[in-house]
Amino acid sequence: MTEQTAAPTAATEEPTVPEQELPSAEAEPAAAAEPVPATEPIADTEPVPAADVPATGPAAAPEPLVAPEQALAVAEPVPAPKSSRRVLRAVARWTAAVLVLGGLGTGTALGITSMERTDVPGLATEGDGRWDYPELGLPALPAGSPRPFNEANVAEIHHADLRKLLIPAPAGATADKKLTGDWVSTAQFVGEFRKDKRGELTQLLDDSALRHIAARGWTMPDGTRSRVYLLQFNSTAYAQGLRDDTYVSSTPGIPLDWPTDLQLDESWNAGGKVPETVVYAFGETKTGKGRIHEAYIQAGDTLALVIHSQEGKKIAEQIPFRQTLILQNQLLG
Repeated sequence: MTEQTAAPTAATEEPTVPEQELPSAEAEPAAAAEPVPATEPIADTEPVPAADVPATGPAAAPEPLVAPEQALAVAEPVPAPKSSRRVLRAVARWTAAVLVLGGLGTGTALGITSMERTDVPGLATEGDGRWDYPELGLPALPAGSPRPFNEANVAEIHHADLRKLLIPAPAGATADKKLTGDWVSTAQFVGEFRKDKRGELTQLLDDSALRHIAARGWTMPDGTRSRVYLLQFNSTAYAQGLRDDTYVSSTPGIPLDWPTDLQLDESWNAGGKVPETVVYAFGETKTGKGRIHEAYIQAGDTLALVIHSQEGKKIAEQIPFRQTLILQNQLLG
């Protein structure tokens, strides 16, 4: 966007001339005043250009203004400067003004075009609902240990500390006192599901060679409650086996402790999914709109559960949920 600067125009008001104390018409003329030769110029008494002082008639000549200390009678009138000098001076003044203002306008335009749109006042793009997460990075690995999907890691094992693979809470969040980013018990995880299914799920976890569970939770100012669980098993086969035993595929499997049943979110296009990982997203409707969003991520030996819920009648925003899901998927990949 280029900001246009209007070209200066000639002023329409008469220039303000300081009031000067001139000799009275009834005062006696100054004595012994010698006429000034016409060939000698008067210092600092150059007449104001005729273009700047309105004439009193068609043939009126400009009347010279004389400083108070030089208010002397002039024997012979001093000839006015040539009109060509007045024209040249006026042109020079306006040319300088145009160049200065043009330079300022160009500098302003270049400054604005080099700025991001969100930095220009009045042009900031309205936020799309994404949360302000801190910059993410993968944790360091033990010496000689490859990433889970490296060719040298056939078993697809996460060698990094699982707690460091949890997505951090975004700016403005209030941390969950029970889900602090550390290890949690099986009972804490199972408590997310319906009471009549908790016994069944606990038995499945006991039979699946589960190593440990890491979790983090927070609540946003708008009331959205978020929970992320990472379950690590002894092998990729055990992680996939639990996913199959709980029937997580086109259905959410064992239902969460929520009044309504969730359905596969058909609007989820797996954008941002890391290769070699699998994502299943669910919501209260087929479009994913509703008060709760749920998703599973399977990445090698780890199975993640991501939940965003909103109490009451308010809809849980879909954009921050998908943002959380994509970022957690990347950390696990």
